[in-house]
Amino acid sequence: MPLVKNGKIATDIYTHIADGAEIPQDGAILVPAARFLEDPEALLRREGKVGVVWPNNRDIDGLVPYLDRLAAVALVFPIFRDGRAYSQARLLRERYRFAGELRATGQVLRDQFVFMLRAGFDALDVKKQSDAEAYAATVKRYSVFYQPTGDGRITAFHRRLMRLPEGVRS
Repeated sequence: MPLVKNGKIATDIYTHIADGAEIPQDGAILVPAARFLEDPEALLRREGKVGVVWPNNRDIDGLVPYLDRLAAVALVFPIFRDGRAYSQARLLRERYRFAGELRATGQVLRDQFVFMLRAGFDALDVKKQSDAEAYAATVKRYSVFYQPTGDGRITAFHRRLMRLPEGVRS
């Protein structure tokens, strides 16, 4: 499955660990939420980056105590009509200040790509190479937004304020 990260097609450095599979002692891994929560401290002590695949029907609060030690969180879009992972992404970026990789996985569709970026996702698992190429091009298409969100971009309003002379506000 192709990965788009920071607007570019990238190689996925994470090994996806299935339930019941042996966990390697080193290297970057992505583990399912239930497996992670069985013994998070043991996983976080191992050599290499640790990420967790967090389903959208699970409360994000269960992940909060570990955010400062996680390298990645992959949020799941099980079907395209289910947008709960958008809310989870915004919470992770804005309320909890998660600075690691925030990945969208599952039903990641072309027409939702800009919204995923605005919610704070910086990596997307896509189904086809052609989708990865389209996503990479989309990042370059939009440079200014009106709404503030978790992606850290300055809004159009704030850009205008920064251009006004000192002491003048309108």
